[in-house]
Amino acid sequence: MKNGDALSRASRTRPRIEGSARSGLHARLLNEIGLSIVRGELVPGDQLPNGDDWSAAFGASRTGLREVVKVLAGKGMVEMRPRTGTRVRPRKDWNFLDPDVLLWRFSARTTAEEARSLFELRRAIEPMAGALAAERASAEQIAELRALLDEMEQAGSDGERFAVPDLAFHQAILHMSGNELIGSLSALIETALVISFRLTDDNPAGQVHSLGLHRRIVETIEQRDPAATTKALIALLDGAEEDVRASLEARLSRLK
Repeated sequence: MKNGDALSRASRTRPRIEGSARSGLHARLLNEIGLSIVRGELVPGDQLPNGDDWSAAFGASRTGLREVVKVLAGKGMVEMRPRTGTRVRPRKDWNFLDPDVLLWRFSARTTAEEARSLFELRRAIEPMAGALAAERASAEQIAELRALLDEMEQAGSDGERFAVPDLAFHQAILHMSGNELIGSLSALIETALVISFRLTDDNPAGQVHSLGLHRRIVETIEQRDPAATTKALIALLDGAEEDVRASLEARLSRLK
């Protein structure tokens, strides 16, 4: 893959970082109901408010509301039954790996303890993908990774510019694993990274301090050293989690 392709792919990730991929009335209604469920304003067993009320509040048609309910049902969050209406399902039935559910769960109210589960998920996926990439990545794929590293270095302390190639960097490693099942997790990792970026958007240190570890990951993949790649990725994730924890604690202290 040419370096230009890597940078082009990185630029296409910008809309997801800057905001939800969804837009319009349908998205507003979906987010309103989804957030109400995740925040506990609607608890398992609760019946969703009258369709006419939702339609009036958002100017949505009943057909549009039904489509939103179908989307929520597909995420395991609600169930539709004749005569009893639409009710919220128990949390154990929710698909927490769904990108929308992840974004709703890790909102501005997220605590450091809640954020920990996000990094536990990433540690379960990315270090293994990196080890496989060190064994299987092609020269073209490694060149792609170096191009993304160059773009991160050029962004420096500009957090918004840094985030775009950073996201593409982590997604590229999943695909470089050569395992199509792991590669298919790129959307999940994308959402996890977007959440991390949003949780640290007020970090004055930015992400430039992580450049050394990103560079180390590229070097160990190029050296065909799976163990060293795994170690570097774990260190990178540990540092990212600490950044999130510090940012959330600073945010909490300002609210006191």
